Order: sequence, then structure tokens, then C-alpha cells
Amino acid sequence: MSYHGVPKSNALYERALELIPGGTQLFSRRADRFIPGLSPMYVDHAEGVDVVDLDGNHYLDFGMGCGPVILGHCYPAVNEAVIAQARKGNCFTANDPLEVALAELLVELVPCAEMVRFFKTGGETNAAAIRIARGVTGRQVVAFCGYHGWHDWYLAANLADPNTLNSHLLPGLDTRGVPAALKGTAIPFEYNNLDSLRAVLEARRGEVACVIMEACRSKQPEPGFLEGVRDLAHDHGALLIFDEIVTGFRMALGGAQQYFGVEPDLATFAKALSNGYPLGAVCGRREVMSEAASMFISSTYFSDSIGLAAGLATVTELRDKPVLAHVWAMGQLLQEGLTSLAAQHGVAFHCEGYPPVMHLGFDEPDEQLRIVMTTVYLQELVKGGIMSLMGAYLSYSHQPEHIAAYLAAAERGLVAVREGLDRGDLADRVEAGLWGSHFRRLV
Repeated sequence: MSYHGVPKSNALYERALELIPGGTQLFSRRADRFIPGLSPMYVDHAEGVDVVDLDGNHYLDFGMGCGPVILGHCYPAVNEAVIAQARKGNCFTANDPLEVALAELLVELVPCAEMVRFFKTGGETNAAAIRIARGVTGRQVVAFCGYHGWHDWYLAANLADPNTLNSHLLPGLDTRGVPAALKGTAIPFEYNNLDSLRAVLEARRGEVACVIMEACRSKQPEPGFLEGVRDLAHDHGALLIFDEIVTGFRMALGGAQQYFGVEPDLATFAKALSNGYPLGAVCGRREVMSEAASMFISSTYFSDSIGLAAGLATVTELRDKPVLAHVWAMGQLLQEGLTSLAAQHGVAFHCEGYPPVMHLGFDEPDEQLRIVMTTVYLQELVKGGIMSLMGAYLSYSHQPEHIAAYLAAAERGLVAVREGLDRGDLADRVEAGLWGSHFRRLV
């Protein structure tokens, strides 16, 4: 895979910056999440894990659409279902029976699921779950841990203190446009710290509608933590929501709730639910979900047929084939390889999280130095034909030879960082723009 620059991609991105605020629709696709000027900002086509940019460069994809593509790009069973549905039609005046078929499958597989509502994106799926919880409990306050989307209910956490979301999403997150009246309605607690949740629930006793959290992400739950969260929430009359946008269908077929054996009242799914086609779902206990029937949660496109067809095909593949075992095996191969390479070359580099989806980074307290280290590392990945952020999503299409190619490029990156630090010329090794976004999702 020979890399020969990205002039077409760079030119189009410059045009995009004039037409699209921020240049793109997702923070994770902005230039400073990659290497500005060196990384491709646009993809022409993809199949399996092979991605081709506008300039004809080929890459092995370890971002997989920033998470959704768990089976592989253009996966045959999903594409065939989508194409067949497109020939039948997509948006009908009445309902598509696919809604019932997919709901039945999710009820079969997800432990907490007795009823299901469909949506299009992860953020709005979480927003709907929050509305349901507030409607059922008659309360307003949300206790949260981790990243849960861009909607007002979540960004309201920064109205009282602009630094609240620094460790959950973005430092200095701008809350313009979020109603000031929402101040005090979203309060964070710390992962693996039951006392911090207890303090929130005690301080706002009788006001907390729900506790929403990712069961895991970059950290592992300590023994009894998730059970403790559930019990504290219920003791205070609040509902427990697991945000499974990332963990759903990656940790286990029934999500993190199945993997850890802790069942929430509600759970939200998107990303891997439909292998890259827009679809989300709120699943939950009947007595909670049934209340949504009388709430105004409605959109023409919540149940478009193509999304449902993709979801049904994807989840069926996940159920009937050894997808998760393969994803875990490939992730473990990559995680162990990177850990070994970092130790071999004496670089403080971590691979946090679980094998299906991991977060990578340099353990360097000096932020500016860490940015330069990350830039030099990612440069070698790009030139080595690897498309990746500082993390990795594994898929059913990844094979051992793809992991070997990633590790070969990663080793060149780690060696370049080590040599740059030892020789004092690390900054001189930067070939284009700096990686530098602070966007991160932590638990």
C-alpha cells in the first residue's frame, strides 16, 4: 500500500470549511483528529476493511466509521438486505413490518428489553431515554457519567461550571444555545466511585429522574460498582439507563449489561446495531417503556425501512455467526501486540479498554509534548496505510494479516517517538499539521 499524498482531499476540505461550519458533521472527523494535511479527510469507497481515498491511496480501516461498522464495509448480507428494501420502497404512509421483526429480535437478545422504540442516531436515542425517564418519574435531574451526545439535557452540565464536562467530553465546551433554565439539571458523578453518586442523590434527594452511564469504556468496573449504581438509583426512586451506543453488540450479543450481569431499566443502542446505516433503539422494561406511548416522541424517519432492514440483517449476522468471538480475538491480538511493542521500545503508551474497542495514548503529562508524540506516531500509521484515530474498533472483516500491518506501522511510529525523544528532535519530525483535538470520551 503506497501512500502518495492527499492533495485532492485537502483541497475539498478547504472548500468544505467555507460551506460547512467546522468542515464536517462529527468532531471525530475534523482535521485535528487526524494529521492535518497528511491524513485523508474524504473516502471514495470502502469494502471490508479496505478504504480508498480521493487520491487513490488504500488504507486498512481501524476506525470503522468511528464505531458502527462491526461486520465490515459493504458487508454482503447487509447490503443485500438494504438493496432489496430500496427496491420495495423506504418511507411508507403506514408502518413497515420490519419494525416488529427487529423489535422481537432485540427483545430476544437484550436482557432488559421487553419493549423497543427506534431512532436514527445515538445522541437522540439517549435524549429519548432521558425524556422517558423524566416522564415516568415526574422528576427533572439527571445524574450522569461519561459521554452521551450533544443534546441540551447533557450540555446543561456546563451551565453551572464550564469545566464540568472537561473529563467527559471537551474542555471548555461552549454552551451557547442551551437554555439557562436547564442549569442544575445534569450532574456528573465519577466512575468506580459510588460515594460520588451517593452524594449527588443525597444532595438532590427526590429530584433525580435517572442515572445514565456507560457500563464501561476505557476503564473496567470494580467489583460491585455497577450493582451498587443500580441499587443506589433504585433506592432513590431513580431509573438506571445504560448507554450502550458503543458497548452494544461489541461486549456481548446482549451488550455490556449481559457481559457484566447487571440489568438496567433502560438501555440505548446505535452504532453496531446496523453496521453503519442510521438506526438507534431504546430498549427497556415494559412498565417503563409503555409510558412512552403517551409521550410525544415522534419522527417520520425514526423507522425508515432501509435502517430497519440494515438493523435486522446486522443483528441476525451477529446472532448466527461467530462475529463477537472473532472481534474479541482480533482486538486481543492488537492490544497484546501494541503493549509488547511499547515495552520493547521503552515508550509509555497505553491500550485501555476492552479488545473490541480500545483507546490508545501516550502517558505523558506535558500536554504539548503529548500532542507532538501523538502526531509523530499517527504520521507513521497514515504513511503505512492505516486509517485510525487514537483508538481502534475491530470488526468481523479484520484478519491477522491486517493486525500485523497495523503493528508494523505502529512500531515505526513508536520507534520514531523514542528516537525523537532521545535525540531531542521530536518536533522536527512533524511533517504536516499537529494532531490536537481534545475530544475524548471517558468513563
